[in-house]
Amino acid sequence: MPQITRDSLMTLEAYAKARPRFRARIMAHKKHRKVHLGGHVTLIFEDELTIRYQIQEMLRAERIFEEEGIDDELAAYNPLVPDGSNWKATMMIEYPDVAERARMLSLLLGIEDRTWVRVQGFEPVYAIADEDLERETEVKTSSVHFLRFELNPQMASTLKRGALLAIGIDHPEYRAVADPVDAALRESLVQDLSGE
Repeated sequence: MPQITRDSLMTLEAYAKARPRFRARIMAHKKHRKVHLGGHVTLIFEDELTIRYQIQEMLRAERIFEEEGIDDELAAYNPLVPDGSNWKATMMIEYPDVAERARMLSLLLGIEDRTWVRVQGFEPVYAIADEDLERETEVKTSSVHFLRFELNPQMASTLKRGALLAIGIDHPEYRAVADPVDAALRESLVQDLSGE
C-alpha cells in the first residue's frame, strides 16, 4: 500500500467540511476490519484509509497545520499501514471495571506475542508486537498494542484462491479463536496483500 504523504492530506479547513462524510465512510469500512476475540480483546486491522483518518483526526484535534508537525504525524502513523506482505492491527484489551482491568492486565503479560493468524493449510503466524516502543512493564501489559503479522507469498496466494483464515490468542490466561473469521473481514484483509 502507498504511504500517506503531506500533499495527499486535506487541509484543516477542507477536512472540517468533508469530515462528516469521511467519518461515516470510515466507520462503515472499519466494520469489515474488526474481529472480537472473546469478550475482552478486539483487533482492528489497519490500512491506508484507517490510518489516513487517524492522521486527519490528530491534525484536527491538535490544530496542526505547519509542515514540521504534519511530518511528525506522518512519521508516527505511516508505519501502521500494511505494505503488501503483512497485516497490521491495533489490539485493544477492554475491561470496563477499573479493578478488573488492573488485575487482568497484570495477568495478561505477553498476550500481544501470543496473538496469531492462521491461513488454512499453514502454521499460525504470531504477531510481532509494539515495534515503535515497549508498551509492557514487568508487572502489567498495556491495554493497547500494535501488531504486525508477516505472511509469506504462499500464504498470500492461498488466501487469494479462497483459503479460510483463523485468528486467535493462546495466552495461558486468555484463549479465544475466530475460526474461520467472518467472510467480509477475510475479503477485506486479502485486499491488503500484493501478488496473485
